[in-house]
Amino acid sequence: MSDMTSEADILSRLIGDIYDTALQPTLWRDVLKQASGFVGGSAAAVYSKNAVRKTGIERYHWNLDPAYDYFGRQARFDPVTVTQFTFAVEDIYSIADLIPYQEFLQTRVYKEWARPQGFVDHLAATLDKSATSFALFGIFRNEQQGLVDDEMRRRMRLIVPHVRRAALIGNVIDLGHDKSAMLVDALDTLTAGVFLVDARCGIVFANVAGQALLGEGHVLHASHGVLTMVDAQAGRAFRDAIEAAVGGDLAIGVRGIALPLSPQPDRRWLAHILPLTSGARQAAGLTYAAVAAVFVRKAALDTPSPMQTVARLYRLTPSELRVLVAIIEVGGVSAVAEALGISEATVKTHLQHLFEKTGLRRQTDLVKLIAGHANPLSD
Repeated sequence: MSDMTSEADILSRLIGDIYDTALQPTLWRDVLKQASGFVGGSAAAVYSKNAVRKTGIERYHWNLDPAYDYFGRQARFDPVTVTQFTFAVEDIYSIADLIPYQEFLQTRVYKEWARPQGFVDHLAATLDKSATSFALFGIFRNEQQGLVDDEMRRRMRLIVPHVRRAALIGNVIDLGHDKSAMLVDALDTLTAGVFLVDARCGIVFANVAGQALLGEGHVLHASHGVLTMVDAQAGRAFRDAIEAAVGGDLAIGVRGIALPLSPQPDRRWLAHILPLTSGARQAAGLTYAAVAAVFVRKAALDTPSPMQTVARLYRLTPSELRVLVAIIEVGGVSAVAEALGISEATVKTHLQHLFEKTGLRRQTDLVKLIAGHANPLSD
C-alpha cells in the first residue's frame, strides 16, 4: 500500500508540473526529467517528424547529447519513421513494435546515434498527427535499464494523456516566456477562442476571438453568462470536464482532450481544457476567479497519407512498409538494403511479399500505386 501511495503522490506532482508547461514552456526540461524517472528511462524528448520528407524538430529534451544531432544527421536514414506514423494518437510503442530488434541493431541510427549515447530502446507515444506529420513524446532506455517492459508501458500510459493535453494547449497559446506565467495580457492576440470559466461554466473572461465565436453562435454561445455548446452531447461532455477541473489535475484525467464541439464534418471545432486550480496556473485562475481555461479552435483536416492508405488496404507489415517507402525514395534493392541496414536478400523477400499482396509485378508499379492514392487536394 505504501508503494502505491508513493506512486500516487509522485504521479500527482508530475501531472501538475506537466500542465504548468502549457503556460511556462521553460519547465519542459525539468518535466521530462521527472517523467523519465517515473516511467523508467534515462532521457526523454518531445519532438515532431514529417513522415514524407524524413525531417523534424526537437521541441524539448532532457539528457540527449546535442552533439549527435539526430535531425541533422540521422533522421533521413531512420527506418522506423514511416511505421511510427501508422500508429494512432496516444498509442504507445517500443522499438520492437516498429522493427525486428536485430534489424534495428544494424541500422545507422542505432550505430551512429543510439549506441554512442548508451541507448538500447525507446518507448514513444503519438501526441498528434496530420496527413504527413506527427508529434511524439518519447523516453529512452539505457543498457543498464534494458529493453522496454510491461511496467514501463503501464507508467507511460498514466502520463501520456496529460502530456498530450499540455503540448496541444501550449501550441495554441504559444506566448512569449515573459507573458505565459500569468496567462494575462496576450490572450487577445490568439487566433483561438479563449474562455476562462468558473465552476458553473460561467464566463469570467473571453478574448476577442472567443467573443467572435459567441457572436456567430455556430458551435457555442453564452446563455445568461454561462458558456454553452450548441450541440447537446458536446455540452454534457464539456460540463463534465469543467466539473472535473474543479477537482484539480488528477481529477480531469483523460477527459477534455480535443473535445469535439459539433458532429457536423464541415464544422469541426475542438475545445481543449486546462485546469487552473493548482500549480503555477493557480495564480491565473485566482486572478479571474476561474477554474479552467478553455481553448476553442477549428480542427485540422485529418487526411490519411498515401502510405497509410496503402498499408491498411493491403495489410502490409511494418517491415514491408519500410521497404516500400525505401523503394520509392532511393530506388533499387542494393540502395534500399544500404539505407535500411538490412541484407539484399531480406529486401527481396519483403519485395516479393509486396508484389503478392498488391498483385503487382514491378517496382515502378509500386511507385504508381502510391501516387494513385495521393490526396489531389494536398500541396
